[in-house]
Amino acid sequence: MGKSVILVGCGNMGYAMLKGWIAAGKLASKDATVIEPNEGLRARAAALGVTVAESVDELDAGADMIVFAVKPQVIRDVAPAYARFADKATFVSVLAGTGTATFEEILGRHAAIMRCMPNTPAAIGKGMMVLFSNRNVTGEAKAFAEELLATSGTVTTIDNEELMDAVTAVSGSGPAYIFHFIECLTAAGEKAGLPAETAQLLAMQTVYGAASLAKESDEEPGKLREQVTSPNGTTAAALSVFMDENRLLDLVSDAVDAAKKRSIELGK
Repeated sequence: MGKSVILVGCGNMGYAMLKGWIAAGKLASKDATVIEPNEGLRARAAALGVTVAESVDELDAGADMIVFAVKPQVIRDVAPAYARFADKATFVSVLAGTGTATFEEILGRHAAIMRCMPNTPAAIGKGMMVLFSNRNVTGEAKAFAEELLATSGTVTTIDNEELMDAVTAVSGSGPAYIFHFIECLTAAGEKAGLPAETAQLLAMQTVYGAASLAKESDEEPGKLREQVTSPNGTTAAALSVFMDENRLLDLVSDAVDAAKKRSIELGK
């Protein structure tokens, strides 16, 4: 008998995860239940063959794992109704800025709680998923959660929850930094004389290709950079602008620091 999952909230992120779990064969449709008040989103989930309900009040039993994928501002209204399942279920939260202490306060200090920070590429199975577990989570539950989340991208774990603010600043918010770099590279291409459509294609494919090469290569990114940089060549001329007095490094560090500080503020 497979493990059962209740997904609370089936918006874009929740639906993408659910669809990935089922498509990869990690979760059978019959073992999944979606709690979603929005009729249209319920219908979308039901099309995957899962059980759907408007409210947790319609459920008689819990599940092995209960995943919260709702907006952070509503969690104190939503989560208390699930406290009755805390004896047997492991809870997984994909809410930004909501610590395990909040869930322990709502669900009980003996509740098994995992906190996950995904990012938007998870919607196409290429996300970065970072997990933290409280002391009550079993090894079996950790393995199951990692197996499920791996269908949305790469999974890693941290042992210190305070690092979640840094995780948020690097990978949680990180896709927006890359999107903006693509915007900037596109604009620079246009300024250099390229048609807008061509400039955007070149910028997007270059970022995609370089990231793919960096991930698949055995070489460190710094080594790959050196390999493509001929002495006194065009790449060297451009890199001298980025790297002079650590200009780009300092800019990115300042940006990540700003995001980390904001994450800490939002978590208070």
